[in-house]
Amino acid sequence: MTEAHIHSTGPTIQPVVWGLLVGAIQAASPVAVGWIEPAILHALYIAFIAAIYIGFAVADGRTRIIAVECTVAAAFFVLASAGVDGSAWLLVAAYAAHGLKDLWQHRTRFVSGTRWWPPFCASVDFLVAVVLAIEIAYGMSFH
Repeated sequence: MTEAHIHSTGPTIQPVVWGLLVGAIQAASPVAVGWIEPAILHALYIAFIAAIYIGFAVADGRTRIIAVECTVAAAFFVLASAGVDGSAWLLVAAYAAHGLKDLWQHRTRFVSGTRWWPPFCASVDFLVAVVLAIEIAYGMSFH
């Protein structure tokens, strides 16, 4: 493989595969950390995932991008927090919305330098959203 193939910005399956692996671990993690309520754990994950784009925005260096990503991260924090005591469907919505944000980021390259992150993160987000939706539908309690 040439250097151009290794660093291609085109679609690649590897970040998606890694995202699905990380998403499966994340979806199963409430079993491993049973001392934390699943809703709290997922709210923490959502806030963390959204905040990663702040780091990308700071690396990008444009003030407008930093401001937008801080605002978006704050909105995900509020949505995830509401899912702790409110409906667990808010957590599903937050994961799904963040996956959509990842797809938008991948398409527009709004924040520069993210390369493989959006497909990776979207895979995590959508897989966890689906798993949580199935768990809720089958009566698993998140509170």
